[in-house]
Amino acid sequence: MSAFAELSQLIFPTRCFGCRVLGPSICSACRSDWHPHYYKTKLDGLTVHSALVYTPTASKIILAAKESSLKGADELIIEAIIHALNKAIPDTTLFRLVPVPSSKASQRRRGRSFLVDLVSQISQQTGIPMVDCLQLSRRVLDQSGLHRDERATNLAGAFTLSSCIRGDLILVDDVVTTGATLREAARAVNSQGFQAVGSVTAITACVAQPLR
Repeated sequence: MSAFAELSQLIFPTRCFGCRVLGPSICSACRSDWHPHYYKTKLDGLTVHSALVYTPTASKIILAAKESSLKGADELIIEAIIHALNKAIPDTTLFRLVPVPSSKASQRRRGRSFLVDLVSQISQQTGIPMVDCLQLSRRVLDQSGLHRDERATNLAGAFTLSSCIRGDLILVDDVVTTGATLREAARAVNSQGFQAVGSVTAITACVAQPLR
């Protein structure tokens, strides 16, 4: 370790994303909890493929990436999504990755479009093209404080497709908890006649079991 790195560790010691203890960015205990498997969930006609169950550890890792833009947390989520992709879709030749959009307020607060940033990196690593074609057409509330019905109402009709594309689409989100976001994303895609030119599936890093 360089002298600069040693000094940085003294001033800004590393803490585990999951439990916040001093040490590696993810400790062995939290790493065992963040261990990608494979889960398939049905949301009406949409199939969602996920790598991990949404545990308290997973929640903290996602928050570390989303709200603090911590590179190590980003990498864990990217790793999980690619794991689910490989399990769900062995041949991705005709597929396009479509990140689920976040609100303009969230983008300003975080200094980036979280999922667009992550999916861009996933595209580079996998060779699957990214198409940033979903957008919010109106203001929505923060979903975190809402229950299932409120989330569905909050997002109803909120997404639009900015361009028509051919091929099969993979909607990408960090976590599916009630399914409201992915249902709305799928509705927006299918409302543009996409069913006539391709299929739609979804990939997330985490899934709540059961959906809330």
